[in-house]
Amino acid sequence: MAATTHTVTNQAPPLAGYDVYGTDRALSEGVERHLSAAAPELLGEVREELSELGRAAGSAQAQRWGALANENPPRLRTHDRYGNRIDEVEFHPAWHRLLGHAVGAGLTDAWGRPAGHLRRAAGFLVWSQAEAGHGCPVSMTHAAVPALRTDPELAAEWEPRLTSHVYEEGLRPAAQKAGVLFGMGLTEKQGGSDVRANTTAAKPLDAAGEYLLTGHKWFCSAPMSDGFLVLAQAAAAGADRLTCFLVPRVLPDGSRNVFAIQRLKDKLGNRSNASAEVEFDGTWARRVGEEGRGVRTIIGMVAATRLDCVLGSAALMRQALTQAVHHAEHRSVFGARLIEQPLMRNVLADLALESEAATTLALRLASAYDAGTEQERAFLRIAVPAAKYWVTKRCTPMVAEALECLGGNGYVEESGLPRLLRESPLNSIWEGSGNVQALDVLRALRREPQALNAFLVEVGLARGADHRLDSAVKGLLTELADLEGIEARARRVVERIALVLQGSLLVRWAPPEVADAFCASRLGGDGGAAFGTLPHSLGLGALVERARIAG
Repeated sequence: MAATTHTVTNQAPPLAGYDVYGTDRALSEGVERHLSAAAPELLGEVREELSELGRAAGSAQAQRWGALANENPPRLRTHDRYGNRIDEVEFHPAWHRLLGHAVGAGLTDAWGRPAGHLRRAAGFLVWSQAEAGHGCPVSMTHAAVPALRTDPELAAEWEPRLTSHVYEEGLRPAAQKAGVLFGMGLTEKQGGSDVRANTTAAKPLDAAGEYLLTGHKWFCSAPMSDGFLVLAQAAAAGADRLTCFLVPRVLPDGSRNVFAIQRLKDKLGNRSNASAEVEFDGTWARRVGEEGRGVRTIIGMVAATRLDCVLGSAALMRQALTQAVHHAEHRSVFGARLIEQPLMRNVLADLALESEAATTLALRLASAYDAGTEQERAFLRIAVPAAKYWVTKRCTPMVAEALECLGGNGYVEESGLPRLLRESPLNSIWEGSGNVQALDVLRALRREPQALNAFLVEVGLARGADHRLDSAVKGLLTELADLEGIEARARRVVERIALVLQGSLLVRWAPPEVADAFCASRLGGDGGAAFGTLPHSLGLGALVERARIAG
């Protein structure tokens, strides 16, 4: 074909070489707001570290790593050439580069440094935009710390390795590595979210706290990790003695623990990451916490991973929005740039609104972890499962709408949007699906009155600032006062809890045009079921301008 007939025009240039953190106003302003209140002396340090990470995440190199890691998914090697069982998972070098950068940026180090959860949450949100799949072992490693702290001896041994900023691939005794990764194995074929139905058995050994495990795990996260937190029954079948255990992959003498990886899951998305089915058959383990207190021991890990589901979805939403706005800025239709067309501006403004609400809520949760007060812990008891339910639910329709903004270009793999779309349902499913989250909120409302009080105190800080928010709070209280049939209404109740919380935060902290649009469309009923149905009288141009990556 003659070159003169193949001139490329009216196409958006590649979106690369930008600062993912610095160009995200909702994120950068939120970090500075919370730091200014809690640790102003850290502002310069944190701004510099997140900007450096943001530039790396927005680089063409990181984008290439993300593409390669997903085009070359992990492979299971059960045996070596001589027939010895090795149960190793091989990853493309790009995966290791992504994971190494995440660990080096402190994304597994939140529990012991000042403002650790806020800076780690912001970094996780930034770096996940380069590639989401490797966030699984990062999240599991970070979240293992509170569970291990129930046993001071285990925590002293393992926490420095888990929070290390050094990534070392390969299986060796943990004592020989500068940093380690952790995975998790809770669910089994017959139980799913009902972990008390687990049948994996733990037989005690003579040495205190040591057991041998026999059983299976239907989903084991990050099977290439150095250690795992798992649940097993520490008594005869039928007795409720569910207990938490630490299973190392390599024993101190250098021999491999029994950890038979039967297969890797063939997943819809999350292709770069390995999820496995594993069998234990005389697998050595250390008890974590008390016998029969497995759920209570591991609940801190579950709560932390649920927050990461919120962060991961917020990252996908922001990246999808960024791609849509970038495309609309450079594409012309019917004599004008796409971003200037009134209907497209409405769609982009609505997407921007959803993204900012998710980011603002996620940062508020992280700041509550850092505060660590009794009031904040009570607030998190409702806010985390409510946010996990709602933000992860909103992710898929938002990413799909952003893909549509690119038209046919968005449906093509090279755009990157199909990968985001395949990833988008994941966080709603992992760490407890929607029904589990909704019922968990109800459990807190029934058993922990201080949690509801803390939530009402939080949203009450915006009282009187917007009549639509005030009305929504009143409606929620009416909903909560009627306990009849509340389990069947759980999703409705939790959705309202999340929307009221997002609205209260935006009214307090976001620019007026953002808060006004949110309260009108999400709380006041002046918006449709699809994106792009905001009232035309709102300042839509300001919302889109705020979402742009320039400046």
